[in-house]
Amino acid sequence: MSHPIIVDGVSKQFRLQADRPNSVKEFFTRRDRDRAKTHFWALDDVSIEIPQGSMYALVGHNGSGKSTLLRCIAGIYRPDAGQVKVSGRISTLLELGAGFHPDLSGRENVYLNATILGMTRKEIDRAFDDIVSFAGVEQFIDSPVKVYSSGMYVRLGFSVAVHVQPEILIIDEVIAVGDEQFQRQCFEHLYKLRRDGVTIVVVTHGMATVQTMCDHAAWLDHGVLQEVGEAPAVALSYLRRVNQAEADRQDLEAARAVEKAKADADAGSGPADAGRPVIGRSREADKVPSRPRITTAGEHWGGGEVTITSVEFLDQSGKAVTVVGERSALRIRIGYEASGVYEQPTFGIAVHNESGLHVTGTNTRLAGRSTGTISGRGWVEYDVDRLPLLAGVYEISVAIEDQFSQHTFDRYDRGWTLRVRHDGEQAVVGLVDIGGDWTLGADHSG
Repeated sequence: MSHPIIVDGVSKQFRLQADRPNSVKEFFTRRDRDRAKTHFWALDDVSIEIPQGSMYALVGHNGSGKSTLLRCIAGIYRPDAGQVKVSGRISTLLELGAGFHPDLSGRENVYLNATILGMTRKEIDRAFDDIVSFAGVEQFIDSPVKVYSSGMYVRLGFSVAVHVQPEILIIDEVIAVGDEQFQRQCFEHLYKLRRDGVTIVVVTHGMATVQTMCDHAAWLDHGVLQEVGEAPAVALSYLRRVNQAEADRQDLEAARAVEKAKADADAGSGPADAGRPVIGRSREADKVPSRPRITTAGEHWGGGEVTITSVEFLDQSGKAVTVVGERSALRIRIGYEASGVYEQPTFGIAVHNESGLHVTGTNTRLAGRSTGTISGRGWVEYDVDRLPLLAGVYEISVAIEDQFSQHTFDRYDRGWTLRVRHDGEQAVVGLVDIGGDWTLGADHSG
């Protein structure tokens, strides 16, 4: 397998302090300043090989070095150490419409921008109608782009970039822009490019995109390569790190709340409204010790106002099971305990296969089910009349959130394992049985 992009031991350093000396004296006195305090390594000895025709993702938090690496691959930055070898014509989607002039018409900007990206006049002439049609701006193509809406602007920028006929396409956080219809066009066009052998390198924070659309991925953290491999596995490792960081933050906040409560008690005074009833969180909740971040039941985090006390898989007779047959009935019972009174909490589940692929997920809010007001202990159930999962091992995540799904009360990520076994029928293969059937007919009209 050929590799049109080879990144070999690349390091890139930037100045951390951009202020300049105000005098000759300051220039000389600052020369001895520790370079480690005025510079930082955006990339530190990074090596990856990107296969021909693949869709390769760079993942990591903001400031991890993803965009810097993209710009090194695109030739915008020169590495301070190591080298980047690129074979093929590159088109970049770093800032859509960055080459547009607001006073020029859409037509003039198409020619200007496409020329900047390396197309000849004849190539632009041949692609012009397709570019305009793809962007959906036919009616405004001879108007100045300063009168375009933001959606029209980015659509035209995207359309120009993807019609350059690249061999390598570099995308930084603009994998889909515009409305739903245009996003579908974007994904369809990316599919066509991949089918034609174009190598696509993308920076994105959307892990669903990484898991479902990308072949391989590299995870960066503060410029250091953490993991390289198949996209679903790398995305899962990155999400676990994010989950643990969130759990650390929750633990720290809980510890600070306990310390504050103790300090208030030692001082002999409490909050001014201590005698009033509290809706949403009881005072006792602050006295609960911090829960472990990682448990035997998977990764665990949340504010703790409502906690998951149990998760059971029940068969049709109500018996607890861990192994079920294909196409059988299944009930998932989630036990909870609320530390106060909560309105319309959201209960949800998600299913992943062994490779980390997100198979399905749902919650009470999406289903339009009212959960009313909860307090104390209770349970909710999710019923499946005919389990569509085919034989395999699946990991179940369970979460309880507030009514807007903006705050997590409690969540276990991939905390429970459900094994699905064959039921004797072998009519379909894959992950799910969509329940269809075949009918054979003949055309007798002739």
